Amino acid sequence: MNPLGPIANIAIHFLGFFIAMFGLTALNFEKALRQGKVAQAQVLYIACSMALGYLIAQFLIQLLIP
Repeated sequence: MNPLGPIANIAIHFLGFFIAMFGLTALNFEKALRQGKVAQAQVLYIACSMALGYLIAQFLIQLLIP
């Protein structure tokens, strides 16, 4: 069980999500995606942010737990 507590755990996951979103803004998705597929591009962007955010959060949690 995570000794950080549920509030800290949620906060770290949100932090990881926002770090991932900030990092993904450096990529130009428009060149890799089809024209007129805005909704699919947004879903892909959010899914990538969530996946990377989860990995970042797990990494930070493992660093904080002795």
